[in-house]
Amino acid sequence: MTNPSIHYVSTCWIRLERRETVKRLPVLSVASVVGLVSATVVAFGTQAGAASTSSYKPGCTESFPLCTEVANPQEAFGKYYVGHDEPSVEFYSSTPGSGNHARFQLTIPTEPSGPFSQSKGYDFELHPAFWFGMALCDTQSFPEQQPDCTPDSDSNIVDPTQTFKAPGAAFSELQFYPPGWIPQFAGTSCDPTKWCVAMTIDSLSENPINGTTLNPACQSQLLGGIEYVNFAFLTLDGKPLGPPNPLQFNFSTSGNPNNPNTLFLNQGDQATVTLTDTPGGFETIVSDTTTGQTGHMVASAANGFGQIKYVPRGHVCQMLPYDFHPLYSTSSPQTRVLWAAHSYNLAFSDEIGHFDFCTHVSANTGSCDGMEGIPGDQENVDGDDNGCFSATQSLLYPATGCFDTNAPGFDGVSYQNYWPDGSGTKPTPILFSSPKTGVNYTIPYPQFAFEADLPRIEAADLGGTCQRLTTGANCVNPPMTDDGASAAFYPHYSTVSTGSGCAFGLGATLPNTLDSFGGSSAEFGPLYRLTYWTFRGHGATNQRYNDFNSGSLTNSC
Repeated sequence: MTNPSIHYVSTCWIRLERRETVKRLPVLSVASVVGLVSATVVAFGTQAGAASTSSYKPGCTESFPLCTEVANPQEAFGKYYVGHDEPSVEFYSSTPGSGNHARFQLTIPTEPSGPFSQSKGYDFELHPAFWFGMALCDTQSFPEQQPDCTPDSDSNIVDPTQTFKAPGAAFSELQFYPPGWIPQFAGTSCDPTKWCVAMTIDSLSENPINGTTLNPACQSQLLGGIEYVNFAFLTLDGKPLGPPNPLQFNFSTSGNPNNPNTLFLNQGDQATVTLTDTPGGFETIVSDTTTGQTGHMVASAANGFGQIKYVPRGHVCQMLPYDFHPLYSTSSPQTRVLWAAHSYNLAFSDEIGHFDFCTHVSANTGSCDGMEGIPGDQENVDGDDNGCFSATQSLLYPATGCFDTNAPGFDGVSYQNYWPDGSGTKPTPILFSSPKTGVNYTIPYPQFAFEADLPRIEAADLGGTCQRLTTGANCVNPPMTDDGASAAFYPHYSTVSTGSGCAFGLGATLPNTLDSFGGSSAEFGPLYRLTYWTFRGHGATNQRYNDFNSGSLTNSC
């Protein structure tokens, strides 16, 4: 297991380290944000010391929480992979267009009032992001077997046991970032008190049939590496802040939300979230109905989005301008992204397990060299306490902590009872409606399923003992801590009454609950086996347990 390190090279960063009495930092200027990013560049990997700040981009094998969870990272990456714990709700409908044209209603969480306390719960501690997702065409992405992809079509549904001729696929996540901790792009906060939103599109540059991947020289130049990422904040005029494609991505522009054109949402705001296709490309729209502001982004070549040409040998690294479009017409268990750990097309997910408290950060490695854990439950550090920051580097909440994945020992704050429960010491829950589709977004989705990818990140390649390739033994829910006990808490979904309707929320026992689906993480269901192509198998397949899945449930919300 590699330990990512931080190299404190920036004057701005050193100044922040020495201001030990600072309790709250103001909104950072552009220069300060760029300095912080340059100082860490990024706080994600050991490569940072060897690469220049202008060329180095974090890969998905490092402490980088913005990547889609892949099914078989050891085959793709060949080394330790940062797993992403993503308890999700997927929505099903056979209505044409339901796989590419959907609208949700959303309530942004509100943080606890009063001074910061380690005994309170805050969104930045629980999740670096929550997101709404959809599968997209990408002809240069896995499995590299078909030169075209018909957008918005269920002709793209493929049974891997019958053929390996499948269109290339990407997965888009409309990610919402909580306020108050380490600023983008070193961390995932954009503002001391407000939320921001970005469109991300993950592609996997791998050919599982022949067992090849994108050449390493090109991988090293891309945001995300072999699992490269197009990234763009939603803006008021729909224009990217900088090039979103993974080759031309620039931290000082593309990755710097400190811009008057960036969409920000206040805590408690009501918003409408739309994922849809347009002639120019896939579009995401967030309309803040509380403030009247709208942010949007189209994943088009005109906006600088692009593929990376799949060249497994040599040093070629070419960006191909590209209009991304949704992959499917409908949404069902068959509308998968065949390289992903999860089984869905249209879904909501919370990304958890990326924060734990640390009593002291090493200036040499950027890892925790003190004690980890919440007050009253501290212990010696282990291999997942990396990507760490001191309290003085935060935008608002003075927490010293690390956001490497909390695995294989699930003992970070996400696995403690810090989740929304209606009390004033916890944030209010993320509340989102069931989506609707149709021309005027009036047609509901009749079914849904709960899914958690715990088996994927309990497996041996992350230090666990889950037998996901064979029997499913030791794949457990709730997951295990470093001490071999069940995690103290694992969040679960409930439906709640909003006064004007019904919404899903994630946390503990939520106010106005209509259905808690058993009131525990058991709602995510039994082990769920998925079929994948065997790497270098020339079309052969294997089955793996990557998820727990409830199976299709009737949607009454």
